[in-house]
Amino acid sequence: MNRKRQNSTNKTRAAGRKPAAEQARAAGKESPRKRPADAPYKKNDLVTVRIRDIAEGGEGIGRVPATDGQSAGYTLFVKDAVIGDIVQAQITKPGRSYAYARLYAISEPSPHRVQAPCPVYRSCGGCQLQALDYAQQLAYKTGKVRSDLQRIGGFSPEELDRLMQPALTAPAPFHYRNKAQVPVGMVNGCPAAGFYAGRTHSIIPHTTCLLEQPSCHALLTTILSWMGQNKIPAYDEETGKGLVRHVLLRTGRSSGEILVCLIVNSDRLPQERQLVEMLRETELGSAAGADAAGAGAAGPVSDGGAVSGSAAPHLVGIVLNTNTARTNVILGQQDRILWGRDWIQDSLQLQEVTGLQTGSSAEAGQESDAQASLEFTPAGTPISFRISPHAFYQVNAEQTERLYSIAVSLAGLTGEETVWDLYCGVGTISLFMAQRAGRVCGVEIIPEAVENARQNALRSGISNAEFFVGKAEEVLPAQAALGARADVICVDPPRKGCDRRCLDTILQMSPQRVVYISCNPATLARDLKILREGGYSVEIVQPVDMFPQTVHVETIVLLQKLNS
Repeated sequence: MNRKRQNSTNKTRAAGRKPAAEQARAAGKESPRKRPADAPYKKNDLVTVRIRDIAEGGEGIGRVPATDGQSAGYTLFVKDAVIGDIVQAQITKPGRSYAYARLYAISEPSPHRVQAPCPVYRSCGGCQLQALDYAQQLAYKTGKVRSDLQRIGGFSPEELDRLMQPALTAPAPFHYRNKAQVPVGMVNGCPAAGFYAGRTHSIIPHTTCLLEQPSCHALLTTILSWMGQNKIPAYDEETGKGLVRHVLLRTGRSSGEILVCLIVNSDRLPQERQLVEMLRETELGSAAGADAAGAGAAGPVSDGGAVSGSAAPHLVGIVLNTNTARTNVILGQQDRILWGRDWIQDSLQLQEVTGLQTGSSAEAGQESDAQASLEFTPAGTPISFRISPHAFYQVNAEQTERLYSIAVSLAGLTGEETVWDLYCGVGTISLFMAQRAGRVCGVEIIPEAVENARQNALRSGISNAEFFVGKAEEVLPAQAALGARADVICVDPPRKGCDRRCLDTILQMSPQRVVYISCNPATLARDLKILREGGYSVEIVQPVDMFPQTVHVETIVLLQKLNS
């Protein structure tokens, strides 16, 4: 999924996205860092261009005629432009066949352009699509999945007309994140928390991100005040000196519980007791989320509203995480509790899904509204999860319930099946599946997450799920060699997709159905091609908007064994 492990760089900020340069290099194009002698444009040239697409880094893509008259034209990646804009773009990095450019002026705004509500939208690297109306964001994400499946996966347009569904609308386009990883640095001699400017590690001070919980602002303000009072320096990446590197905040949507984790360049902090007292006295507001019903595309929702089922936010733990390595990996391996506990509790509930169409019953979904065509009804008992600073847990809990409920529905479980859930995290999908399957086996590389999964199963009274620690590409072949079988295999890999050994073992085990959940349409397309060549047919492709305002999209796919 947009699956960013906890020991990865900050996912919603500068790192974790594939910039336009990588897209161009992947296509065999030259880097524009140094202008080639025969580049058709030079730095600072102004070019008028219509924006027709969006790159993976969020830049608007347009083409202008090549100066030599070649029909192929010249591609521009224009920061801050949206689909449908006609803009004046100023070249910043020219190359032979493409160039980077900045938005100099909007000659004719797109009919889909809206006023971005965030004051640092253009300088921050987190929300690439905030100036694009929400309906068009969904259309872009659906088109992105379709394009990659056709270009990389070898699907025909006719197949995609039958299989593709429009992206599932998110109930809350703002304030949906239950986790924040905020870098801390020194700006003009003062401690600051905020966001990395796009493709940099330069901090833009800002503590009121519209994607995160409103309580984050109060907690960050308290931490910065404590640092200022005690002259505690932020960590400096260039020198390796300083103390506070990041602040990680986790919030339970259903419980309202909040965990504060400070990542520091030491195993001790000065004035730790004062920090604990200040954080415990911080006023956190009356609700743990935002009003999903009022979440419009053109602006943020009210901070005073609450997501359905949410509780008032309250602090349950403060943790010190030690990371002394010269690295951009956020979390270190050593934790120490300063107060309370080192986990929050949250719950997710399986939903009955109606309106899914698979195989020959699915018509071209592009003409309908996925939000209207799919209905979700709570079913069964909510499952409780304990989430530590290191554990993987989807950042959009409300949409996660829908995503995983679709996965259970597509698995077609009757109560007799053996299910293998690969890349299972803290067992969210596994425990959903266990309510409908005979036996579920989860595989996860992070030991803390596996222990969380086992405890989650125990607390929820689920006895037909077991969990293995290790890489999916190592555990699954080893278990298959011991005679393990599978009726259904669910995979939820990181952005790099499934390891080839994992895919080969899936084909060897020959389950009746494979449910593939992906956060990267390109690697999804690559892996689907392998599975189709190995004897599986794709029955449905359902994009899910887990991350509104960003270019990221989740996709869930059902594959059926041929001649089953």
